[in-house]
Amino acid sequence: MAWVFLALTVGSLVFCLLAIEGARRYLSAPTPPPVNNPPPISILKPLAGVDEGLEANLESFFHQQYPTFEILFAVSTEQDPALPVAKAIAARHPHIPTKILISGEPSYPNRKVRSIHVMLQHAHHDLIVMADSDIRVTPEFLATIAAEFTADPNLTLTTCPYRAVPGNSLWSRLEAVMMNTEFLAGILTARLLEGMRFAVGPTIACRRRALDPLNGTFESLGHYLAEDFVFGQRAAEAGQTVALSRCVIQHHIGTSNFTQNTQHRLRWVRSTRRSRPAGYIGQLFTYPIPLALIATALNPSFFPALLAAILLRGYNAHQTAIQILHDPLVKSQPWLVPLQDILSFLFYLAGFFGNTIAWRGQRFHLHPDGTFTSL
Repeated sequence: MAWVFLALTVGSLVFCLLAIEGARRYLSAPTPPPVNNPPPISILKPLAGVDEGLEANLESFFHQQYPTFEILFAVSTEQDPALPVAKAIAARHPHIPTKILISGEPSYPNRKVRSIHVMLQHAHHDLIVMADSDIRVTPEFLATIAAEFTADPNLTLTTCPYRAVPGNSLWSRLEAVMMNTEFLAGILTARLLEGMRFAVGPTIACRRRALDPLNGTFESLGHYLAEDFVFGQRAAEAGQTVALSRCVIQHHIGTSNFTQNTQHRLRWVRSTRRSRPAGYIGQLFTYPIPLALIATALNPSFFPALLAAILLRGYNAHQTAIQILHDPLVKSQPWLVPLQDILSFLFYLAGFFGNTIAWRGQRFHLHPDGTFTSL
């Protein structure tokens, strides 16, 4: 058994080397020059409830250093507590074209898709940015997105890497470390091996032709939990160009206790298992430190493998969290990385079991094809 885990550790070290190369290529890619006459942009913001930091998140989109853009908000019902927040912010910026829409309750479980579909029908511009309510951006955000689309006329869809900003709890900080190291490393490795053939929330920018593979039925995504992944996947399968943006955004995940964090992580791993079953099995090799710890516990002479795992994983975490995302958390508390890796490995194993998730106070059943239904 010790040799089995040593073999798995060696495989995970190979993954680390691929992730390091993926990060290096991302960092070395040129940044497109600014655009003299940038295209107008429609920003779509689906809302549901008042998340921690919602007002500051939304207001950051009104502070764009960009000539022409509009902002659309959508909530499912007029009773949604996010509605007055959006109205108040829009009133403070009357010079920016803003629409606030009531999307209504959908016939499928993913309300976010319904809100985006309604906003698409009211958006005026060809270039679309879809951003969740927990996203905060810099004033240069739209200018960077426009430069990327202008530099490559074939670019159809781009997805933004994000720096998770935790709330005031250990569980929130550990989840942020996971997103800023492990999750981004997986994206960069997939990009290295096969190119971007998927999209990740919580921010996607696209031309309207990205909707063509959906055959005019954007709402078909409403049956999927990972609608962002499926959206990018369908665009790539249709031969459209999908890319990973150079624009890093902030994802404010808020404060969570142990129960809330467990529900979130289980939703994450179970939805990943359903969306990419083969890839989820291969995800085992993204845990070099836990695998090396087990191998060394079974045979202490394998300690050099553990040392190699710590060094390679640490270097890759430095690349993703500090060099790419400029994350102050990993920089100031690097010891959270191995602790998070062990916790994440346990949730990875738990992800093989169970097909139910909790999402915004409701419970759902996940089906083998990635769709989900309410319980």
